[in-house]
Parts: sequence; structure tokens; C-alpha cells
Amino acid sequence: MKLKLNLLLLAATSMLLGQSLPPYPKATRSSFVETYFDKTVPDPYRWMEDTQSAELKTWIEEQNKLSNLYFSSIPQRAAIKNRLLALSNYEKYSLPSRIRNKYFYSYNSGLQPHAVWYVAKSIKDQGTVLLDPNTFSSDGTISLGGMSISKNAQYLAYATSDGGSDWRTWYVRDIETKKDLADKIEWSKFSGATWSPRNDGFFYGRYEKPSADLALKAVNQNQKIYFHRLNTPQSEDLLIYERPDHPEWGFSTSVTDDGRYLIIYQSEGTQRKNRVFIKDLSKANAEVTPFLDTFDASYSIVGNNKETFFVLTSNSAPRNRLVAISLAKPHPSHWKTLISENPNGSILQDVSFVHQQFVAQIMTDAQTSLIIYDSQGKLQSKITMPSIGSVSAMSGDPSDSEGFYTFSSFNRPATAYRYDFKTQVSTPFRTPKISFSPDDFVTKQVFVPSKDGTRVPIFISHKKGLKISSETPLLLYGYGGFNISSTPSFSVPNLVWMEMGGIYVLACIRGGGEYGQSWHDQGKLINKQNVFDDFIATAEFLIRENYTSSPKLAIRGGSNGGLLVGASMTQRPDLFGACIPQVGVMDMLRYHKFTIGWAWKSDYMSSETAEGFENLMSYSPLHKIKDGVKYPPTLITTAERDDRVFPAHSYKFGAQLQYSQASENPVLMRIETRAGHGAGKSMDMAMGEYADMWGFLLKSLRMELAKDFPR
Repeated sequence: MKLKLNLLLLAATSMLLGQSLPPYPKATRSSFVETYFDKTVPDPYRWMEDTQSAELKTWIEEQNKLSNLYFSSIPQRAAIKNRLLALSNYEKYSLPSRIRNKYFYSYNSGLQPHAVWYVAKSIKDQGTVLLDPNTFSSDGTISLGGMSISKNAQYLAYATSDGGSDWRTWYVRDIETKKDLADKIEWSKFSGATWSPRNDGFFYGRYEKPSADLALKAVNQNQKIYFHRLNTPQSEDLLIYERPDHPEWGFSTSVTDDGRYLIIYQSEGTQRKNRVFIKDLSKANAEVTPFLDTFDASYSIVGNNKETFFVLTSNSAPRNRLVAISLAKPHPSHWKTLISENPNGSILQDVSFVHQQFVAQIMTDAQTSLIIYDSQGKLQSKITMPSIGSVSAMSGDPSDSEGFYTFSSFNRPATAYRYDFKTQVSTPFRTPKISFSPDDFVTKQVFVPSKDGTRVPIFISHKKGLKISSETPLLLYGYGGFNISSTPSFSVPNLVWMEMGGIYVLACIRGGGEYGQSWHDQGKLINKQNVFDDFIATAEFLIRENYTSSPKLAIRGGSNGGLLVGASMTQRPDLFGACIPQVGVMDMLRYHKFTIGWAWKSDYMSSETAEGFENLMSYSPLHKIKDGVKYPPTLITTAERDDRVFPAHSYKFGAQLQYSQASENPVLMRIETRAGHGAGKSMDMAMGEYADMWGFLLKSLRMELAKDFPR
């Protein structure tokens, strides 16, 4: 082992001198094939799906050693990480929430691994520490996975995540004494905690306990809703709702502001269509009954006035509308429209009911704003935003005279604002003190024609005064899936990238929700190729308009965005100078066989049908890799404890790419051993990962750090 390590050190020295990489760690190639509809598909790395394999553990260890040696050969890496940490070292405040006469918010002094939660009696007071997640573990890899405060502000239910896993363990803390009760809830996933109006317990979702060796791998189905009563063991929790006849149904809950109704949302997969069921909590032993029982659109309860519910829906409105629905007459023929679908293409993204008024979050060309309507849907006012950026939905209760929202942009950290409904004035809750000038950076929005002529909005950001040419390094980022919108937001790593001398571009491609349901529909199922076409067209546009050139163009994306990068680089390996697919979905024939992957069929289709198989094979990144092709320098990142996108996706993709690579361009893997799907990382771990990525791009794009970059 010592001799092997010395050889690797020697190889790292060679890399410093510009020589080629040493051999990649050996990965056994089996002759395994699987038949799909009379077509055989080789799967030589199927054994990598066995996470308990000793061979796999050795391979992961050797991959990390090789990558770490490569990163250590980049002399600028230390300066990049120092700058990442320096810019991250500013006070961060969450959106505060008011419950009864108390305010709750989180605060990070700068470089703490996790934000600390406080409770205060006044909006101006700092208050006292309620919960410090930094005490959960010595290495910072046990994190806060969710929290919920009882309506009487007496109890806090909070969840922990171990090593970034999606599994949650719930605890209960007395807010006054700051001490935990004996309550402990295990095997909850994809669920919050919804407090009973009696404040004696909460509703939550959980699955059956898996075997230890399959906890991070097994398919998650048959979710059930339970009620946990305080000071009782989990074994006595009351089953509220289950649907064993529909194992793929997932559930989430809320309770109306008046405390009368439990709302149970039912979804299937990741579709934005859902059903709504109701349980009348004012009646003893009331059954769960259907309310909006047609699986034809999205439905979200915004508020209610007794038995009249205010519902944000896409029913007959792909860009959403707000309607009033009577519990006694739920048929659409009886609905009253309060806020109509916007005719100019804007999206009614979210609505809050605060101060007996509706606060609408409106998205126009991937930029968001807040507009206030009265309880009858009459326009009242618009809250002015500081610049191009993204604003969150308003938080608050119907009886409150104040509400809270956050605003952020590419050059402005997320800042929480308090809005006074009586004076109609917004004031910062706390203003972050940052060690850079936002005015040193510029952002503009342009529209790119895709392959089929569709206009795709993109945001281009860089430092003022940057000389832009075909030699300018450029990082292109995208997602394009699950109706999730990509909007301007603040990121220290992206800011550092711009300080290094690069351009950052966000592409709002199809598959997202930037223009409503039709934009999503154009980028899913049989239309998934449109997503990759949009991304590739954006890259071609940036080259054509002389923002950069192929050798200087890098692409990055995570999860579904990792699929985006994998598909783009295997379809157009000539187009990019470097690629970073993170925690990506790469084996499209088997994604549905692990954890929550089956839920993505609504976006991807599946290999269980002939049509799905043919469509997936047309772009599946793992299966599009060809021997003898010169692929760009590639850094693949994943985590052993990722139980959302099973890490074998990245293992198999990386092994195949290393095997097939026909050039000396590196194919590296960075595999976290104590993290999950982007979660479970301390600040130092997270910034270390970005330092590795930015160092990799610096080397791959043959980039020189900007002269004024802090050394």
C-alpha cells in the first residue's frame, strides 16, 4: 500500500509538469447483459449497485486518492478556498416567523457549519438560542432536517439527518425550558410535522423500517400518515391515512389557520397534479374524506373562511389562478375566481393569505415579484424589489399586520424583509454585512433561440469591466426538470467564479416551471430531448456571440441537472471545455429501481415500456458513452449516503467514461463518504468541494486568475 501511495505521489508530481494522468483505478468489467424488449444492453458495472461490496469500497477509496492528488497539484486551489471562506464569512439570517408573541429565526455568524435557531419576544431583539445543530455531531455531518413550531409556541418538533440521508428522526423540544422531551420518531422521509390545533402532538409521514443494509438503497413506497401524541412512544402513534391499493401515492399535510381542518395532499411521483383530502378535526373520529378528488391539476390550499377554501390551482389555468371553493359544492362549476390567470405569460407562482389579503408571488421571464390583492381579489399594490432577482412567498397569518419575505440576486445575498401592511413599507429584518461591493457585478437577461425556435431566457453575470472575448472562461449552469424554476439567486461560489475572471450563465431551459405547465410539458417524457437541445443551443449562442469558445466553456448541473450535463456532454463532446455532473441520474434504464427514483417516471418515462425504453436509450448518459471518443475533462461528484439519486449512477458513469476516454483529458470522481444528495456538509466541507471544482475548471480551461483576485 505504501509503494502504491508513493507511485501516486510521483504521478501527481508528473501532473504538475503537465504530463498525463496515471492509470485509473481498476474497475472489473463483467459480461452482464440485460434484455429489454428483445434488445440486449450490456451493463458491465452492474456490480457497483452492491453498496456493501468490498471491491466497490476499495475502488471508491482509490478514486478519491487520485482526485485528491490531482486537486493538490493545483497551486491556486488554496487561494480559491480561502476566498470562498472569506466571502462566506458574513452574518446570515433566515426568514423570521411569528407565532403568538414570539419570533423564530436562524442565524449563522459566518462560518459555522450550521445555522443556529433563536427565539425572541421582539422583532428587534436577538433573543435566546433555541436549537444549535452544531451540537448534533463533532464533524458537522448530522444536520437539521426540518422543524415545526406548535401554534401555541410551546413546542418545537425538529428532525435530524445523518450524513445527508433523506431519512429523518424527529424530536420534540420544550421552547421555554429548551429541553427535549422523551419523544423520538424514526423512519420518516419526505415529510414535515404538522401540529394538531390542540398542540398535543403532530401529524407526519413515514415508511416501514427497512433492513440496515438496504436503508440507503431500497425503494420507498407505501407512505402512511400518522399522528404522534406527545409523551408517548412511537409504537402507539395513530394511523390516520394510508392507501395500500396505491403504493406509489405520497402524502403531505397541513392544518388550516382556524385549526378546524387537516388537509392531506396526495401526489403520485413528481407530477404537479394532486388530490386533496380533508379531515374535520372539530368532530370526534371524523373520517378522511375527498375534497378535490380529480387528479387533473395542481391544488394548494392558501386559506379558508369557515367552509370556503381559497385554492391556488392550475385547473383550466396552466399558469395558475386563485379560486374560492365551497366544501359543500366542490365541483368546478361552483368555483369563484379571485385572481385570474395572467394573460401576458406571467405565472401566479404562489399565494399567501396574510392580514386578510392575498399576497401573490408572480414570475415573469424567470424574475419574481410580490403583488397584493384584497380578500375579493382586487389589486391593491405592488411591493418594489431592489433589482433583477428572486423574492420568496410572503409568510404570515391571516390575523397578522406584518409579513416577511426574502429577496436575493446574483450579487445580493438573501435578505429578509418585514412588510407592514398598515404603512405598506418594507424594512430589512437584518442586513447582511458583506465583504464585497454588489455594484462591482452586472447581470443582464437575453433570450436564446433553441433548436426548434423556442425562446429560452438566460441570465449572464460577470464582474464589471471584464474584457469579454472568445478567450473568456464561462460556466453555464442549468436544471430543466420537474417544473422547478431556475431564477436569479445569490451564491458565494458563483461570485468567486466571477472574481476569478469568469462569466456565469444561468439557463432557464424547458422542463422547468418558468412559463407554467406548458414549459414543463415541453421538457418531459417524450419531449425530454428539448431540455438538452435548449442547453446545447445556449452554449452555441454564447460561442456565436463571442462570450467564450468551446475550449473555455464549462457546464455544471446537479441531480436532474447532472443528467443534463451527462446527456449534453455525450451528445456534443466537441462543444465543451470541461464538464461537472453532480449527483446525476445517469443510468436511465434502472433509475426507478432505487429509493424514490420510481417517482420520477412522470418526468422521464421508464424502461418498463417499449416506448419508454426507446426514449430513454436515446439520451441515457451511461449508454451514450462510446469507445474512442474524446470527451472533455470531466469531474463527477456524488456521495455514498445519497439516498435520493443512488450513487451507483455516478459510479457506473465514471467507470465507463474512464474506460472509453480516447484523449488525455482527465475523468475524475469526487465521492463524499459522509454526505448525501448535497446535504450533510459543513461549511468547510462545502467550500472545499467548490475549491476542488473551481480548481479543476481553472486547470481544464487553461484559465489565469484575474490579476485582482485575492492571493
